[in-house]
Amino acid sequence: MTELDVPRLQRRLAAFAAARDWEQYHTPKNLAIALNVEAAELAEIFQWLTPEQSAAIMDDPASAHRVADEVADVLAYLLQFCQVVGVDPLAALAAKIDRNEERFPPASPPKQDDCHSSE
Repeated sequence: MTELDVPRLQRRLAAFAAARDWEQYHTPKNLAIALNVEAAELAEIFQWLTPEQSAAIMDDPASAHRVADEVADVLAYLLQFCQVVGVDPLAALAAKIDRNEERFPPASPPKQDDCHSSE
């Protein structure tokens, strides 16, 4: 698995957009909408699959390619959005995980069978 170098990817995406004069369209609103559209395209791949079919989707090279392309599109728009609004996506994720760990503590292990304790 490749390590995620967010700043490098954001620079590449910015250079790609700049070379095509697309920065003018990369507003927070437009990027948020594009991100939503790409996430919907990812969901569309799975829309009518059974749970078993969806679990095996990466076994078929053609389907795996479609999934990977949509994941790339979602990530690209998310990274561009974060750059435009000034959010560090990895820091935001770490902070959210921390909050969720506090909000949703792990289930406590079941107590020793209280109903069967000797009296």
